[in-house]
Amino acid sequence: MDDAHRRARQIIDEALRSAETIKKEIAVQAKEEAYRRQIELEQEMKAQRAEIQRMEQRLTAREEKLDLRWGELERKEKRLIKQARRLGAKNRELRQRENEIRTLEEQHRRILSEISGLSPEEAKRILMESMIEDARRDAMETIRQIEEEARQNAEKRAKEILCYAMERYAADHVAETAITVVPLPNDDLKGRIIGRQGRNIQALEAATGVEFIVDDTPDAILISGFDPIRREIARIALERLIADGRIHPSRIEQAVARARVDVENIIREEGERAVMELGIHGLHPELIRLIGRLKYRTSYGQNVLQHSKEVAFLAGVIASELEENDKLARRAGLIHDIGKAVDREIEGTHAQISASLAQRYGEPPAVVHAVEAHHDEVPPQSLLAVIIQVADKLSAARPGARRDSLEAYIKRLEKLERIAESFYGVEKSYAIQAGREIRVIVQEDKIDDAGIHDLAKQIAQKVKSELEFPGQVQVTVIRETRAVEYAR
Repeated sequence: MDDAHRRARQIIDEALRSAETIKKEIAVQAKEEAYRRQIELEQEMKAQRAEIQRMEQRLTAREEKLDLRWGELERKEKRLIKQARRLGAKNRELRQRENEIRTLEEQHRRILSEISGLSPEEAKRILMESMIEDARRDAMETIRQIEEEARQNAEKRAKEILCYAMERYAADHVAETAITVVPLPNDDLKGRIIGRQGRNIQALEAATGVEFIVDDTPDAILISGFDPIRREIARIALERLIADGRIHPSRIEQAVARARVDVENIIREEGERAVMELGIHGLHPELIRLIGRLKYRTSYGQNVLQHSKEVAFLAGVIASELEENDKLARRAGLIHDIGKAVDREIEGTHAQISASLAQRYGEPPAVVHAVEAHHDEVPPQSLLAVIIQVADKLSAARPGARRDSLEAYIKRLEKLERIAESFYGVEKSYAIQAGREIRVIVQEDKIDDAGIHDLAKQIAQKVKSELEFPGQVQVTVIRETRAVEYAR
């Protein structure tokens, strides 16, 4: 029991000592916290005193500036008061002089009236008529001088704008040809391309409408045709057949069909690229496709797509210099010749066809008019139409831009095909061998075997009567019967 008392006493003593220690530690911490807070308060008060001193200095400086300004304003006010007084004195003097002049004028009128015998109203009328006549002569002379200066300045400014536009756009012109060369891995492929009894090359020519020339040219076959799209389809199809290795009539037809799809994709991509280059937005997808077709169209040896982009750029520069809508000018310039993409399929001039297409696909009236008027088929009625005319002539007139001989050649071949297609039963026709041969494919259910000879004779007679050509033109009429079935 005593031990328990002792242990309890020890525990109590230890607890008292621990409590005393904790009490002392808390007291020390409280003193430290109080000291820290005191230091923080002193620093804060010191910063506030410094800020107050800075504000007092700024206020003092501002007060000094206001005092200076106030002094300047007082001095200006005194000067203005003095000037007002002087002006008041001058005004009184001017009014006095004005009264004196009015009195003198009255005296002069009386004297003139007495001398001339005219009333003041009559004298005034005569004087006014004389002054009006003098003013009219002076005005006419001034107008004549202004017109002359304006004409000279306008000519100078027009030359500057055209030179600036041409300098901003410098493009190379490469003349198009009517021949495409397809390289071959070796000369052994020529025999396979020709096929047994020429059936492969005949199938190629019938499917593409161009002529395949297999001659002594090493490791190459020439594709001849005036239509660049046909030549491109033929080139892609032939290269695909060479890479595949299977060359026979049915495979040829498949390759040509796929090549047509590829060329159509190329056409669409070219149209989209041209639109992006010129920053034109909102153009109808069909117009974009027709713009791409211009890649395979030439006019006087000039690529029409390149020409259209050039006209768009030049028109935009000219419109910008004249502070007109350059976006609308580029739009009209790009589609001004779009009718050439379909002018072999639709009757009418390319300007009329272009305007009709622009209107059909939702182009603004200003653009439609500028396109229609770019060859003066209708009078230009806006500055935009004149800008397109100028840009078109600039692009066409540049050295090396056009070649008349190629255009005349292409027009002769187009007319040759149109003559053949004007006859009943003709499905399609192809001018080959530079126009020395026209191959006509007829519909087998409309023309029989006996009728193809008569048709060939009629076509030859019409070609002879309507077309001028060197040498002779061979007319070949082809009638082919096919039977197709599918095993399922």
